Amino acid sequence: MNFTRITVEADKMGGVPCIRDLRIPVATVVGMVAEGMQEEEILKAFPDLESEDIREAMRYAAEAVREREIPLVTK
Repeated sequence: MNFTRITVEADKMGGVPCIRDLRIPVATVVGMVAEGMQEEEILKAFPDLESEDIREAMRYAAEAVREREIPLVTK
């Protein structure tokens, strides 16, 4: 999968995946979505973001966990 809006640079933000060199970590955007924020709220909080940035951040996160086994707590 090709991610044109996600950048990783060792000298910026500690090398974490960010949106288009904006120093806005993908994890921040994904976390905002996970907390229930609407796209309009996220774009208002980060005016440099675009709608497609949010969608690509979610696709990136989905791909990042697709191949990993995450331990879950069972009751």
